[in-house]
Amino acid sequence: MMDIKLLEYLESFLTPRRLELYTKVLDERTNHFTVAVEDVYQLHNTSAVMRSCDVFGVQNIHVIEEVNQKRIDREIAMGAQKWVDINRYSTTKECISNLKTKGYQIVATTPHDHSVELMDFDVTKPSAFFFGKEVEGLSDIVLEEADTKLHIPMVGFTESLNISVSAAIILQHVTSMLKKTDVHWQLSREEKLQKRMDWAKKAIKSHKQIIERYHGTK
Repeated sequence: MMDIKLLEYLESFLTPRRLELYTKVLDERTNHFTVAVEDVYQLHNTSAVMRSCDVFGVQNIHVIEEVNQKRIDREIAMGAQKWVDINRYSTTKECISNLKTKGYQIVATTPHDHSVELMDFDVTKPSAFFFGKEVEGLSDIVLEEADTKLHIPMVGFTESLNISVSAAIILQHVTSMLKKTDVHWQLSREEKLQKRMDWAKKAIKSHKQIIERYHGTK
């Protein structure tokens, strides 16, 4: 259970401007949607998807490292790795199982297999959007386990987009449409409190010493 007094004590070391920004950002955060990237080879693509999650208010990203180990390209991510939650998996099956247990429908992003057009996608269902390798796309496991498939309509000769571009387009659309519904898409009170605690610790370099001092005075 969250120690509210400790949280307030930590936040007393932050500026009013930063606290106001945290509140504003948290009010736009959601776990209704989440994103999974499957063995993306180019490091900057994973980092750019992470950045898009932060920009459009998606709190969790899931990184599958069955083949390629991911590092965070801090220049591309622009600090997004501090503000979104990165969940790592060694297999695609593990990721899918975890997300389904949490109530997400698995959405395979692919221009093939009679996929739903982005404008027709039902945003009311909690959804995990899967993005695959740069050339091969998603694995057969994702395509077989997917509850639905989704594509961005394109009218040029090229039938695919860079995954970071695709993720940005899809997230911008679905989050905008979600906010026009009656769905309760925002984080719960408990989730917001936890993020406030996490972010306060990340913002205060000496937070461990401050917490020890706090407990020592009780």
